[in-house]
This record gives sequence, C-alpha cells and structure tokens, in this order.
Amino acid sequence: MKAGRILVVDDEPTMADGLRLVLEAEGHSVVTAGSAAQAVEATNGHGFHLAIVDLVLPDGDGLGVLRELKRRDSAMEVIMITAHGSIPKAVEATKEGAFYFVAKPFDAEEITALVGKALERRWLVAEATDLKRRLAKTTGGYGEILGNAPPMQRVFELMDAVATSDANVLIVGESGTGKELVADAIHARSPRSQGPWVKINCAALPKDLIESELFGHVKGAFTGATTDKVGLLEEAHRGSILLDEITEMPLDLQAKLLRVLEERLVRRIGGSRTIPVDFRLITSSNRTPEDAVKEGRLRQDLYFRINTVTITLPPLRERPGDIPLLARHYLQRFAAKHGRPVETISPEAYRRFLVHPWPGNVRELEHAIERAVLVARGPEIGMGDLPESLGVSTDAAAIAGPPLGSLEEIERASILRALESTGWNKQAAAALLGLRRPTLYSKMRKHGIPQRRS
Repeated sequence: MKAGRILVVDDEPTMADGLRLVLEAEGHSVVTAGSAAQAVEATNGHGFHLAIVDLVLPDGDGLGVLRELKRRDSAMEVIMITAHGSIPKAVEATKEGAFYFVAKPFDAEEITALVGKALERRWLVAEATDLKRRLAKTTGGYGEILGNAPPMQRVFELMDAVATSDANVLIVGESGTGKELVADAIHARSPRSQGPWVKINCAALPKDLIESELFGHVKGAFTGATTDKVGLLEEAHRGSILLDEITEMPLDLQAKLLRVLEERLVRRIGGSRTIPVDFRLITSSNRTPEDAVKEGRLRQDLYFRINTVTITLPPLRERPGDIPLLARHYLQRFAAKHGRPVETISPEAYRRFLVHPWPGNVRELEHAIERAVLVARGPEIGMGDLPESLGVSTDAAAIAGPPLGSLEEIERASILRALESTGWNKQAAAALLGLRRPTLYSKMRKHGIPQRRS
C-alpha cells in the first residue's frame, strides 16, 4: 500500500503516540496534535492525505476540526474516533464528509485496515482526476471547453491547478466566452463533485428577490412568505455555488455575502437561528473586476475575498486558430442533432469565420454553425448559408494584404500572414488560404518557412 501523510488529533498522549507508532510501522508519515488549535496549525505547510480526529478535544469539538480540515482541503480523508460513540454523532460526522466513525477501544488491525481503505479512495480520486486532465490535453479541450491556442492552454492549466482545491474562483470574460462551462468543469473535477451544484444569475433576478433566493426566509418574514424557504447558500452545503454576474448583485447583499464567507453561517430573512454552511464559491463577471470596483458595482473587500484565483477567458478574436476545431465540433453536434447530412465547411466560409471579429464569441460561432447546418442544401456549408451578421465585405484578401512583387513573394507573404493571424495553427491557416493542409506544408517547405514560429 502506498504510504501517506497522516495527522492524528487526540488529547490523550498515549492514544496519539500509540497510533503514531502503529502507522509509522506501516510506512506512513505521522504528525500528532493534542488540541483543535494544534490540529489547525499543523495543517499549515503540510499536505496531509488523511486525518484521524478524536471527537472530544479540550478546546473544541472534533466535528469542528473535521469541518475546518475539509474547508482547507476537501480531498483530505478524515476518520473520527471517540469513546462516546453515538448514532447521531456518527451520522453528523458522515454528513460533514468523514470517511468513517469508529468507537474506542479498537485494535491496531482495525485502524490500519481503515487507514488503508481511506488512502486507497484518496489515490483513486487523484488518479481519476489526473486521467481526465491528460485525456483533455489529447483531445484539444477540457470537457465541453475546446481550444488548442496558447491562451486556452494557460486557462486549462489554471483550471487543473485550482479544481482539486477549495479556493474561491473568479471567472472573468466577455459574454459568450464560456464562463459557465469553466465553472461546470471546475466543480465536476473537484472533490465536491458529488455534492450540490447550485447556480444563480445575479443579473436575471429582481433585486428584491435575490436576498430571499440566496439566504432563504422564515414563514411570515414578509408579505407572501407563507412557508419557510431554504436559501441557495444552504442548498449548496457540501457542494459548490456559482454566482454568475456577481457585479450585478446589490451592494447591501454583497456585504451580507461577505459576512457569510467570513463566518460560514447563514441566517434566513426574519429568522433568529444561524445555520452552518460549507460550500465552495465560484463567481463570474463579464466586467473587468477592477473597473467594477472603481465604478462602485463591486465592494473592494468582497473582491479581495472572491478572487483567490482569477481565471480570465480570452475572446474568440484573440484565438482564431481554435475556430476550425470549434467549427468542426459544432458541425458534428448539430448535424447529428437535427439529422442533417452536412459534413464539411467550404474554404470561403472558413475564411469568413477566421476574419470575423466575433463580438458574441464562442456562443455566436455556435449559433452561426447551427443556423448554417439547418439551411444548407447539400453536404457542405457555403457562404450563402452563413448568417448576415457575419458580413460580406471582408475576405482573405484583407489578411493577405497588397501584392509585394513576384508571384512567389506574394505567395510566401500570404502564407506567413495567414500563419501569424492564426497563431501558427496550420489547419486554420490552410482553411484561410483555401488550401488543403498537405498543400500548405508543401508550400511552406518550398518557401523555406519553418514548421514553428521562430
């Protein structure tokens, strides 16, 4: 069995030392703590795979330590132990994410077997996450998010880095760049993936309804509150919540949200009881957050809290090399969805795609392809099948530029400009020039153009 880094939390020195000796004999690295405060301090600078926590501690409840450990690293497995075992406590510990609840006394074989099973689950989850990441790299995307361009590869790397953590994530990008897809992928690859996934669009709800949706209310709290209502922050317990267009949330609610993030407690409107909540916060905005702070749309203290990690999605016009990949994907999807025998896109249509500025980004491209699939009369999408919004005044000649001299000079310059405009994506450049990719490679060799950007 692969060795792990284990934290043992028990105020009885003989129990803590005994567990340490047993586990070290199995090859594990063990750190002990005699109180809740010491346990939390021990996690600083350590990446524990597993914790064994006593339910009763001199300065707090072991369940509180469990919650804090899970908040810091939701992938950590936790085994709860106690001499005061009870079914309600065991149920509560399991709800809070404990791997197992075991009553004292127990023997060495029992605890080592539990540790082995807990660590095995930890390794399996890690391997599955890594496999998904490597598979995404080989297929030119990250789940539903496609892209081979360097800006998108940086986005995927950042998503990989944050998905398995519990850090707050702020996703910034223009409308249509795929912010919600990024949020979906982060939640799906997180240790909270089996928990609730709650979404709310702060710009879509009237201001007087957002508070009730987020925090819930008790019966009689206001006119029309005929029953108790659970808020979305409560619903997201043990899972994740997406607050889309966070800069559209009223400032007074931003202050209440900040308090929840600091205290991890929610009070329903009209209620007197506070309710513990444990969720991962993901937010998004199509506004630059720094500008939103300056304009008074986003509280600065809330901004500092939600942007632990910021993922900025590039607009489609900054990654034209991804257009052929996206276009093929949507062509196949909508041809199958609508039962249409459309198989290819003409070079002229590709050129239009590659020079269009795409103000609506990937969503606009998706709609353009679906429309073209529906109206195409044959197996190929042509210029006449494209929506009028793509325009007819710009073509590949605008990218190729004016003649530069001999035919060979013109051809070489046109190839270089097409490569530069597509980030040296050969397939995209070939489509822009109206060539097959093997033909482009042949012409590049003929003109001494390197395969990679120098």
